[in-house]
Amino acid sequence: MSSLEAAPHTLTRRPSRSAATTFSTEVFDNDVVPSSLASISPILRVANEIESERPRVAYLCRFYAFEKAHRLDQSSSGRGVRQFKTLLLQRLERDNGPSLAARVKKTDAREIQAYYQQYYEHYVRALDQGEQADRAQLGKAYQTAGVLFEVLCAVNKTEKVEEVAPEIIAAARDVQEKTEIYAPFNILPLDSAGASQPIMQLEEIKAAVSALWNTRGLNWPSSFEQQRQRTGDLDLLDWLRAMFGFQRDNVRNQREHLILLLANSHIRLNPKPEPLNKLDDRAVNAVMNGLFKNYKTWCKFLGRKHSLRLPQGQQEIQQRKLLYMGLYLLVWGEASNVRFMPECLCYIFHNMAYELHGLLAGNVSIVTGENIKPSYGGDDEAFLRKVITPIYQVIEKEAEKSKNGTAPHSAWCNYDDLNEYFWSPDCFSLGWPMRDDGEFFRSTFNLTQGRKGAQKTSGRTGKSNFVETRSFWNIFRSFDRLWTFYLLGLQAIIVGDSLMCYEIFSKSLLVFFGLLLFHSSTAHSFKGAPEFTKNLLSFLHQIKGIPPYYMLAVAVYLLPNLLAAVLFLFPLLRRWIENSDWHIVRLLLWWSQPRIYVGRGMHESQFALLKYTLFWVILLAAKFSFSFFVQIKPLVKPTKDIMSIRHVDFGWHEFLPNAQHNYGAVIALWAPVLMVYFMDTQIWYAVFSTICGGVIGAFDRLGEIRTLTMLRSRFQALPGAFNTYLVPTDKKQKKRFCFSKGFAKISASRRSEAAKFAQLWNEIICSFREEDIISDRKGLRDILFSCFFLEMDLLMVPYSSDPSLKIIQWPPFLLASKIPVALDMAAQFRGRDSDLWKRICADEYMKCAVIECYESFKNVLHALVVGEAEKRTISVIIKEVENSISQNTLLTNFRMGFLPSLCKKFVELVEILVDAYSSKQGTVVVLLQDMLEVFTRDMMVNEIRLVNLTALDLEYNNSSGSSIKNNNDTGRQLFAGTDAKPAVLFPPVVTAQWEEQIRRLYLLLTVKESAIEVPTNLEARRRIAFFTNSLFMDMPRAPRVRKMLSFSVLTPYYSEETVYSKNDLEFENEDGVSIIYYLQKIFPDEWNNFMERLDCKKDSEMWEKDENILQLRHWASLRGQTLSRTVRGMMYYRRAIKLQAFLDMANEKEILDGYKAITVPSEEDKKSHRSLYASLEAIADMKFTYVATCQNYGNQKRSGDRHATDILNLMVNNPSLRVAYIDEVEEREGGKVQKVYYSVLVKAVDNLDQEIFRIKLPGPTKLGEGKPENQNHAIIFTRGEALQTIDMNQDNYLEEALKMRNLLEEFNEDHGVRRPTILGVREHIFTGSVSSLAWFMSNQETSFVTIGQRVLARPLKVRFHYGHPDVFDRIFHMTRGGISKASRGINLSEDIFAGFNSTLRRGNITHHEYIQCGKGRDVGLNQISLFEAKVACGNGEQTLSRDIYRLGHRFDFFRMLSCYFTTIGFYISSVIVALTCYVFLYGKLYLSLSGFEAAMVKLARRKGDDALKAALASQSLVQIGLLMTLPMFMEIGLERGFRSAICELIIMQLQLASVFFTFSLGTKLHYFGRTLLHGGAKYRATGRGFVVRHEKFAENYRMYSRSHFVKGIELTMLLICYKIYGAATPDSTSYGLLSWSMWFLVCSWLFSPFLFNPSGFEWQKIVEDWDDWQKWISSRGGIGVPSNKSWESWWDEEQEHLQYTGFLGRICEVILVLRFFVYQYGVVYHLNVARGDKSILVYALSWIVIVAVMVILKIVSMGRKQFSADFQLMFRLLKLFLFIGAIVALGLMFTLLSLTVGDIFASLLAFLPTAWALIQIAQACRPFVKGIGMWGCVKALARGYEYLMGVVIFAPVAILAWFPFVSEFQTRLLFNQAFSRGLQIQRILAGGKKHK
Repeated sequence: MSSLEAAPHTLTRRPSRSAATTFSTEVFDNDVVPSSLASISPILRVANEIESERPRVAYLCRFYAFEKAHRLDQSSSGRGVRQFKTLLLQRLERDNGPSLAARVKKTDAREIQAYYQQYYEHYVRALDQGEQADRAQLGKAYQTAGVLFEVLCAVNKTEKVEEVAPEIIAAARDVQEKTEIYAPFNILPLDSAGASQPIMQLEEIKAAVSALWNTRGLNWPSSFEQQRQRTGDLDLLDWLRAMFGFQRDNVRNQREHLILLLANSHIRLNPKPEPLNKLDDRAVNAVMNGLFKNYKTWCKFLGRKHSLRLPQGQQEIQQRKLLYMGLYLLVWGEASNVRFMPECLCYIFHNMAYELHGLLAGNVSIVTGENIKPSYGGDDEAFLRKVITPIYQVIEKEAEKSKNGTAPHSAWCNYDDLNEYFWSPDCFSLGWPMRDDGEFFRSTFNLTQGRKGAQKTSGRTGKSNFVETRSFWNIFRSFDRLWTFYLLGLQAIIVGDSLMCYEIFSKSLLVFFGLLLFHSSTAHSFKGAPEFTKNLLSFLHQIKGIPPYYMLAVAVYLLPNLLAAVLFLFPLLRRWIENSDWHIVRLLLWWSQPRIYVGRGMHESQFALLKYTLFWVILLAAKFSFSFFVQIKPLVKPTKDIMSIRHVDFGWHEFLPNAQHNYGAVIALWAPVLMVYFMDTQIWYAVFSTICGGVIGAFDRLGEIRTLTMLRSRFQALPGAFNTYLVPTDKKQKKRFCFSKGFAKISASRRSEAAKFAQLWNEIICSFREEDIISDRKGLRDILFSCFFLEMDLLMVPYSSDPSLKIIQWPPFLLASKIPVALDMAAQFRGRDSDLWKRICADEYMKCAVIECYESFKNVLHALVVGEAEKRTISVIIKEVENSISQNTLLTNFRMGFLPSLCKKFVELVEILVDAYSSKQGTVVVLLQDMLEVFTRDMMVNEIRLVNLTALDLEYNNSSGSSIKNNNDTGRQLFAGTDAKPAVLFPPVVTAQWEEQIRRLYLLLTVKESAIEVPTNLEARRRIAFFTNSLFMDMPRAPRVRKMLSFSVLTPYYSEETVYSKNDLEFENEDGVSIIYYLQKIFPDEWNNFMERLDCKKDSEMWEKDENILQLRHWASLRGQTLSRTVRGMMYYRRAIKLQAFLDMANEKEILDGYKAITVPSEEDKKSHRSLYASLEAIADMKFTYVATCQNYGNQKRSGDRHATDILNLMVNNPSLRVAYIDEVEEREGGKVQKVYYSVLVKAVDNLDQEIFRIKLPGPTKLGEGKPENQNHAIIFTRGEALQTIDMNQDNYLEEALKMRNLLEEFNEDHGVRRPTILGVREHIFTGSVSSLAWFMSNQETSFVTIGQRVLARPLKVRFHYGHPDVFDRIFHMTRGGISKASRGINLSEDIFAGFNSTLRRGNITHHEYIQCGKGRDVGLNQISLFEAKVACGNGEQTLSRDIYRLGHRFDFFRMLSCYFTTIGFYISSVIVALTCYVFLYGKLYLSLSGFEAAMVKLARRKGDDALKAALASQSLVQIGLLMTLPMFMEIGLERGFRSAICELIIMQLQLASVFFTFSLGTKLHYFGRTLLHGGAKYRATGRGFVVRHEKFAENYRMYSRSHFVKGIELTMLLICYKIYGAATPDSTSYGLLSWSMWFLVCSWLFSPFLFNPSGFEWQKIVEDWDDWQKWISSRGGIGVPSNKSWESWWDEEQEHLQYTGFLGRICEVILVLRFFVYQYGVVYHLNVARGDKSILVYALSWIVIVAVMVILKIVSMGRKQFSADFQLMFRLLKLFLFIGAIVALGLMFTLLSLTVGDIFASLLAFLPTAWALIQIAQACRPFVKGIGMWGCVKALARGYEYLMGVVIFAPVAILAWFPFVSEFQTRLLFNQAFSRGLQIQRILAGGKKHK
């Protein structure tokens, strides 16, 4: 609030060639007002605006604002009102005296009247210049005048002034009328004053507007907008508002929306509509079909006739269609959270459209006899209050039942449940108007019933079609066909091997593939099914041990799939059947496919089916072959041997000593192998998808241009590729496959096409310079020392090519050193002219350079030499040279050895021409004479020519008449001239073209060969290479901008960093590193370019000017993951559209003049509505909209948060940027203050935000997950047919934005049986250079977004939406539930559900790699782990979801396999990999402790059977997950070359990438498994900062204790036990070979957090970490104590998931914990103290130790409570007695029971796991344990375990930290990639502070 005391500030905008944003650090002093007083904000704004001009008027405005605030809230009950009034009153008291002194008139009334008249006459009237007026300024001026008049009236009333001057009254009336006219608008100024705006002059806009204003035949309510009715200023949507009670701003918003949809559809029609300014019915039908396709499908599904009834008269049909479309958009625009329920919207629209038809048809009510009226209508907001709010309240009530996502999913109804209520005809029982007692509005679930809601009962909605139950069985329920297939396959393999007969095995494989055909619905013919079954049974009789009826039962089980099996080969017929509503078809499908609204007809074309079927058949054949020969077959004989063992000397008490066949040992042997069998398909998928993706990528021409050398070799074809794909053409493109792609070369004669290429290319290079990734040093002479100072000039193509040139002028970097080389070649050449020319022409670039330099040489001489004789001399010389060239006698007539000398003189001349100082004129004359002398004296061979030239000289002197004698006397020479008539014009006439030509000529003549390496910046190289490569890939040709699909970009934003503040940049972390210092070292070349751009020589100069600091904040923000970076990138779309529209619309002269002239328009052009500049702005507005949905912006404004200022700056500097936010306003209703919520859209006008639309909401929007709710509220403000979803950490590039037209055309391309609904786009991860971890993550993510998604889309057809920059078919998704799902918990990974929903609703998702966006990823280990945890939790929730279940059952078998292994299957396989390790080791533990392993080894030795020994060690194959890096290797090889891929792979392994990926495996399995069992999935904010700081040990322990450390220590104990008691590995070598992979896993899980932690082995940090950890673990918790401050708080937080889990979850937890009791049971029998006794009593007595420990803990706990405060000595004595007792007990055991030291260590292995198990069981049964008073003991025991684990993990780290070289090695390991880029990380980590 203190900001009210500050002086007024304004935000300024600097004109800049770039879209560079400037920033202000000021806070909103005029908007920091309480929400309940929002109406006084405009008054305060006016006060601030006029403060400097008229202080007293500003004071009066503030005084009136105070009075108004007091009237609005007299009791100051609103939040912040009292403080606001106090501060405002204090300011009024302070300003009263000074403002009175500054008052011009005698009274306040006269003062404000005089100022009002002055403001109106001199400002408002001056601005109002008709069509030339600046609409934004004029609208603001009228609003200001309106506020001033309001204050004037209040002052007059206070001072009792009764008469006001008539001119003031007239002005006020004019202001009032114009204020309504000049209303704020978004894109289209649809008021009467906006008709002259350029966008309103577009014919398609005129057509749509005129159609919408056709209200003929509509009956208006007499009371509705009477003034506008009289003026005819109402349209169809106004009539709908009058009838149905929609909100005014909703109507305004959807009016613009509908007009733009119709206009864009209209202009794209082919053939072209005539006349163009009349809306064509084809455009109306196109939009209508898109909007109502889902509605019509819904009506058909429910067996109802749709309500889209059209009249008979042809004239009224278009009007009726527009009314229906307007009605749907108005319903959708006001539906708020109900938009997530598309079929609910269909129900609402169905009934309202029926009423609309009745209104227009004049239907009469049977009851009243009057014309029917809408059920809900009349007053404003009627639709919101009566229709949307009741439905919203149901959603809100269910959301409350979810208990913030902690309640079981079966206990409440999510969005899908409520929406699916409308999938049944029963929904029509709700009626219209909807009955309050309707089933939908009753309590949707009775929590006291304790049921899972599977069945429906009357009186509640319940779970409609699906119940999400938290269980591992969901894996099997959703993909039951997969697991059945696996089991059948396993049986076929085992049967085949059991008889060891390959013939039988082959027949078994035939059986297996027959079952595969059945199960995947691929059987070709089943007309003879009974005969087939008979033959099958007869064959089965031949196989011993297989009951034929078992197989018959299997066949019967498969019978219901017979129809699907036949139809599999006819997907077209199957789609028709599934979409059919015929009852006979429903009857046939009832068994295999329950009838629901989604998931029908998803089958692909025949060819697509064939491709993915072939992929999986080959993959499965490889998998089962491997399983048979490597996994199953080697175990069969050892298994028989094991089962034959009869006498076993058991090492423990065996409960079944006489059991036959030794099933326990067999299970221990087979279990891990079977788990690998169920998991290894994932590995085979990685292999085959890598191969397939690589082949597809190669055919897509990825990586054809990946280096500068490749770019130079293909650059000649680049202009042709530009014009083919980026320049529109009327020719139709025929898609056909070819191995090579050629483009027509642009000849010099096609100057216009060459100029278009130059415009596009140069604009890209300019954007590089704006981003500081290339330099443009002005000093030309620097080139003599280094070519890298002129990267921009070396990369540019001349804007205006010389018409005399017959060649293309290439960028100078291609022509570097070509002229010096050609000179040397000519000087040393001995031979014929034709041979020399042939050698020059062998290099196209050298040929062009030679010709261009020769022509430029002539042009320079022509421009400089103006003397007649000199001109004739030069023309003779040039003619002689050209004659010699044409006659092939150049080398004969001229001595070419002197050509370098001539060139040197010419270079000197050009260097002078660059600066063109007039004082150098004499030097220029001498140089020209030197050049003439070199040419005539040295180079020319024939002396006769010299004589002729001398004669010419004499002739010149003779022609001078009377002055001959004087001239001869003075000895004036050629080029010298006279003062009156100079022979040389110097300095020459300078034009932009001349400067460009001279600069380029100088480069061609002097630049060195090293210039071919520009650009030097790696990012610039990558972008140029990818962009040029993409132009040689297949993409649709671009339409004209006017005919392109319009689109929007939507970016959700909450409170992330927008722009770094000065403090952010300067703040140093604990290592002394600031952000700006870090960035200087990470991006040294970009920092130098930035310094160059600001003309700063030293870093210290940067901080001296405020302007430089703002630029610095901007520069740093554009290298972080900030909103400003995202906005800058997305606004490139608008820039690209304007550039491309210029090339479409400009005439040849304007194109040759260049786009540069348009980018800096004159003031006249800006004001003119007819200029090309205005037209480009209009086209860009029509085609592109960018909405940043900053939901917290309103609260940030009121709280004075700097983020709000930064967001406003983004709007000011990007005028087309729109910000949508949720405004929470306190409003008084009936004396009660309540919060009201609005969706608000604002834009920047005159450095302030201006509200455009304000749409009231039924309540708070965040009922589910935050991001999708944020997107949903803002989606109504987007426009166009397409919508790109962009996250807050993404970026874009101008060169990629140029291809957006091409990408949007994919919606109209053939992609199978369905048109695309989501266009997938690849990403570039721009955070990969920060550290080795960031590099690993970047490579992993890059492989997924490229080769991974490439295979998903082609051939597998299962690509979904992954939160990447995909482009949605906006109309398709807005009518089908939106672009994400928002139910709490289940939709945690909200983005992928958009892909699921699109696929289930018969959409088609494609993937395109010729265009990319930037993406930031997490760069620190903790950040990465949080991200992995979030994704794993999301996949855990997906496993429970109805979407996965439906996809698993509705896809055909092979597509189902693709879906499984590319979604949750990956995480399930990760879990199985880890579980396999556990099963393997616990199996080994069982075999070794039981003594069975010794018996097996003994048998193997006796029989000499090595196969049995091999079987014991064969399970080490479970660690074959190393192949997961294959996709990464393939993609790097494809795009950067396989040599680079091999090098990177080796470097990654040296940097311990395997350790990192193994560690990530632990994160995935922990969070995925816990989410499946117990829930607890939640959004985890990872942070997007620069992470190079050291994480404390306590922080790492908190994060990884349960996910990694506990599991790692458990595996360690298993390995130690096996080493001690295992019989199969008697020596260390065999043990190491068996267990190395397990130890690798253990070390990765235990020590990765320290290995990848900066300064993790620095001794000082180690000491500090230990102190911090001890303080944390000893701290006691309590209410409000955060988990990072206390171990107890953290411990309670870690158990949070167990508080909300169900009974089954607790049971599962206890069952899993039981494994820890195996240690004690097995080890105690091997202790010396047991003396070989195998009775159960030994185990029972061992529990005495556990009981004793628990009793001691209980005594200590009680003693602490009873004695520690008042009887401290007593408590100490108690602990002493306990200690002495323990020592005595140990002594007795040593002496009496033969206890040994080894027994003590073995006891630790026995009892530590048992006590840990008791802790875990106690946590699962916490209420019971608390009830019996043992919770304190459990907590004390748990703290001891945590301390012990901490010491075990910390000790090795501390020991290594003793050695300094370990820390240095770690630094090199972590930051090797950055070192190669010049990053001085050792200084960063040492705390470098010399950054100022």
